[in-house]
Amino acid sequence: MDAQEGTQQSQQLILAHKVFLLKHRDVPDIEKVRLKDEVLNTVKSNDMTPYYENLVADKVLDLDHSALDSMRAKNEEEIKKLDEKIADAEENLGESEVREAHLAKFLYFIQIGEKEKALEQLKVSENKTVAVGQKMDLVFCSLQIGFFYMDFDLISKSIDKAKILFEKGGDWKRKNRLKVYEGLYCMSTRNFKKAANLFLDSISTFTTYELFPYDIHILHFSLKQKVVDAPEILTVIGKIPHLSEFLNSLYNCQYKSFFLAFAGLTEQIKLDRYLHLHFRFYMREVRTVVYSQFLESYKSVTIEAMAKAFGVTVEFIDQELSRFIAAGKLHCKIDKVAGVLETNRPDAKNALYQATIKQGDFLLNRIQKLSRVIDL
Repeated sequence: MDAQEGTQQSQQLILAHKVFLLKHRDVPDIEKVRLKDEVLNTVKSNDMTPYYENLVADKVLDLDHSALDSMRAKNEEEIKKLDEKIADAEENLGESEVREAHLAKFLYFIQIGEKEKALEQLKVSENKTVAVGQKMDLVFCSLQIGFFYMDFDLISKSIDKAKILFEKGGDWKRKNRLKVYEGLYCMSTRNFKKAANLFLDSISTFTTYELFPYDIHILHFSLKQKVVDAPEILTVIGKIPHLSEFLNSLYNCQYKSFFLAFAGLTEQIKLDRYLHLHFRFYMREVRTVVYSQFLESYKSVTIEAMAKAFGVTVEFIDQELSRFIAAGKLHCKIDKVAGVLETNRPDAKNALYQATIKQGDFLLNRIQKLSRVIDL
């Protein structure tokens, strides 16, 4: 991880995704053989002793004593050199050189996967840093550490810290980068509405390539007209299988095509490191949206007509809608004898009227009780 933004995805986050796939039960064994070799090569090339020990403990990698001893020796040698540079800078050089020496040690701890020591060194580097922009770069580094380990407490605190720093100043590039980091955090913690708004604000100014490529960024959006028609999205949406059909078929009410595209897209969601925990929730919410959109046009419709529109069987639609109706997700009822769906969308004005009456009765009762107290 670098303290400055770049045009390539962070090698640590690429590694974290590969480790995630190695642990995923739906990834074929033959693919895991390739992933294991790539993970091991990355770990060895970066001398990631602490991270290697964690992977061995999790039974992701096999223990190789000679490789472990070699990496540990290199770590000790490099840390010794960094400590000598820090000592030399503190004795003979200025504050800027001292900061750079501490920063180098911080980045090395990140490189080898030494989380706790990296966070300790981060505090030292922060104390040596004055400029708001440089402090922000350190916050982005801590955010990347958080996403590498999926430490949501660290991510949340880092985002709050960044917002406080921006109150003191900060350029628009870093502010836009923070939107993507916060959006990814919101998405990972199932706050999809806020995540979508933050991601939408960053479409035309996306520079956060260290988190993920731009085409993966597009995968994380919710459906809105400015997503469907945005030229920035149209240029890359074809790179993700089924995504174009998914967005456009829903927008154009082509439900049969939507279901086909949705089935293909779910496999990618299942293997997404940030979305996989919410896979079932996401599947359910998307189906709720599409069923509600279809029923919005009808006061009543036959189950057979709806099944035909979605390209599924009558039995499937009957079972699906029964679950969603029972959960209060859809406002309709099933007339099984007639084979008809009848919508019963709540009347917003009537609901407001009933709430006003209820609150009015409550207020009158309170006034009556108060008047009796005053009379006494």
